[in-house]
Amino acid sequence: MEAFRAAWPFEGEAFWQTVFEMHKDKMQIKNPRVAIVNLEKIFTATFSLTTEKGFQAMSLRDLSSEAQISMGGLYSYIGSKEDLASVIEGVLRACIDKVVAGLNRANLEPVDFLRTLIFSEIYMVEVLRPWYQFCFMEVKGLPRSQQQQTLELELRFEKSLIEVFEKGAASGVFSCTNPQLLASQVTAQLEQWHLKQWKFKLRGVTNDDYAQFIFDNLMRCLR
Repeated sequence: MEAFRAAWPFEGEAFWQTVFEMHKDKMQIKNPRVAIVNLEKIFTATFSLTTEKGFQAMSLRDLSSEAQISMGGLYSYIGSKEDLASVIEGVLRACIDKVVAGLNRANLEPVDFLRTLIFSEIYMVEVLRPWYQFCFMEVKGLPRSQQQQTLELELRFEKSLIEVFEKGAASGVFSCTNPQLLASQVTAQLEQWHLKQWKFKLRGVTNDDYAQFIFDNLMRCLR
């Protein structure tokens, strides 16, 4: 986990700088020093209010009060709740893409790639838990176009799994007759961990325990 945190700056000032760079063209505030402080306030408040009352029930006035930013100041960063949801989905999508692209550049063998992908997915969601939970718990309350974008996040990860299954099968390392179905099964197991982690923690299961369990089961399916 610590190695993942060191490799991928998905926390702290560096992360909020990335959020600013991704969306600065849509904001009125162009000073990064000012913007990154307030972006952190806005999104932290959004996740807090969403947990408390749900995104649908949250108003921008609620957000202004929770973030301690005036309504005028808030509109300098976001134009609507839909804009806010779009940014959250976009940030999570960009983080997933960065991790997968990094693994592809490493040119790992299929078994090593698969293990690293599983562990990285669990670590990434642990670090970005509020962003993940927003996308997958609030999806029903989003406009249809944003619902589709959020659902595509799941398909992006499945695509990476399918590709490594097929690559391993082509090289004779894996035996897999239905990579699409296997990828869907793995995704469902990971979502169970992310969305109902309390149940596993009651049993003393750690991130590493669960990641290793998923990987070991996968290897049994692929051989």
